[in-house]
Amino acid sequence: MAQSAIAAIDIGTSSIKIAVGEQVLASEASSTSTLHLLGVIQHPTEGMQKGVVSTVDDVVASLSSALEKAERLIGVPITRAHITIGFPQLFIQSSRGVIAVSKANGEIKPEDVDRVIEAAQTITTPPNYEILHVLPRTFTVDGQTGVIDPVGMVGTRLEVDAEIVYAPTTHIRNLTKAIYRTGCEIDDVVFNALATAEGVLEKRQREVGVLLITIGFATTSLIVFEEGNAIHAAVLPIGSNHITGDIAIGLRTSLDIAERIKRDYGSATPARWTKHDEFSWEDVGEPSNTGVVSQRTVAEMIEARVEELFEMVDRELKKIDRSGMLPGGVVLCGGGAALDGMTDVAKRILRLPVALAVMPPTAIEGADEVRGLDMAQVLGLLLWSVQGEAPSAGFSHKWGGAIKRLGEKPRQWFNRVRGLFPRR
Repeated sequence: MAQSAIAAIDIGTSSIKIAVGEQVLASEASSTSTLHLLGVIQHPTEGMQKGVVSTVDDVVASLSSALEKAERLIGVPITRAHITIGFPQLFIQSSRGVIAVSKANGEIKPEDVDRVIEAAQTITTPPNYEILHVLPRTFTVDGQTGVIDPVGMVGTRLEVDAEIVYAPTTHIRNLTKAIYRTGCEIDDVVFNALATAEGVLEKRQREVGVLLITIGFATTSLIVFEEGNAIHAAVLPIGSNHITGDIAIGLRTSLDIAERIKRDYGSATPARWTKHDEFSWEDVGEPSNTGVVSQRTVAEMIEARVEELFEMVDRELKKIDRSGMLPGGVVLCGGGAALDGMTDVAKRILRLPVALAVMPPTAIEGADEVRGLDMAQVLGLLLWSVQGEAPSAGFSHKWGGAIKRLGEKPRQWFNRVRGLFPRR
């Protein structure tokens, strides 16, 4: 891959999305650059269930095909990339690190910041889990709290309050194994909600308090920001495919027909339909069935599942005492968020203002035609990879990057897995 080209890969349950961009300098004399999108592709996924690898060989085949498709589109080989993960067992835990400043004159150096963040990781890691991200919230220098960047300050004692994101070791290893078998190197592994936030959340939203919900095919990721920092995250085992399944069962039809009904006639708000609003089976490509289907009946099926989803989200907010108490409201993202009436149900259940995600038009040049809700995650990951592991997500690039930050132990097994498989 060309040296200036950057790749982002989102391996979802239903599809793989790959975005490739490059940084373009404003001028030869300028150090500022813009991110230009070279291409985006979407390819069906096989071998994934609820965001987790179920069959390694199928994932390898799907990803290899997706990479070939992307390489044909942009005209250069993709040899390394950032990737996202979103396992249902992923969680965040608070931690605190304390160190003595190393310099005799008391000036805090970047090395001291690295050491205090390492100290925050010394808490007992749950069995079969790995640290994916360490997200510093604030620092304390000799009792002075609320310090955002301590580098250059003078003191003898440095402390950090951080949030640690944990992910299941087995799930990470299976996914990275599949990626390495395609011959693609891994630059970083990023929690998908953090990547999405980089593309669609404004700094002011993260400061006042906001909830980002990404509704995928089989899972729903959520992340809460407050005072610029991620304070809670979760991955729920419900996605848009569960709505399709409910329609298939309720109407006794196939999943393909149920998906078409959801897409063309689905809504999460039954009140907007009357008993006279109907469609025929022939309208959805099922001439073998006779008669008509009530849109209100379909909407009631969808509403029940959507209510369940947002009630699960509200339970997550209650865990951190933020239920109905986020001034920045809720931002909905992901392909499942595009369903009619989703914002209405979310407002009613979560008791917060709700809006669909929008990526700023200036974030990535050339991305105007791919700014759909289902593309925000991979485009956000592309921004993350360019902006030094997302400094706007509440931490500096000095500490960002899962592989860089995980330490020698995880890096050793990353390299060990990679060594098992030759490059393409």
